[in-house]
Amino acid sequence: MLIDLKKNLNKIKFLKKIPGTAARYSFLSCLIFFFFALVLGGILFYKYVILAQKTAVETIQKSSLLQENIYQEILKNWQEQERRFNEADFKEYQNPFKKYIKPTPTPSPTPTSIPAS
Repeated sequence: MLIDLKKNLNKIKFLKKIPGTAARYSFLSCLIFFFFALVLGGILFYKYVILAQKTAVETIQKSSLLQENIYQEILKNWQEQERRFNEADFKEYQNPFKKYIKPTPTPSPTPTSIPAS
């Protein structure tokens, strides 16, 4: 299979001419890019705002009922965690550095000399 070299060279030459042509007609190029950005922004806005609002309304109508047993299990777990948290407030922990703490010497009262009069 032979590759037609002339066709490929013509494609490469065409691609090399695009930036020069865009620079030559810069105002028209800016208008085209602006229109392209406007269309792309409109498509994205429609997809992520308009369609999202429509599907949100549909999903609210199809919401499932609250499963009471799962709710009670989660509530029990939360209460247990809160109980443990509150117990930790009042628990007395041992001092791990107790045997390494040296007592600070208390200064002994020095006798003050009272001047004889």
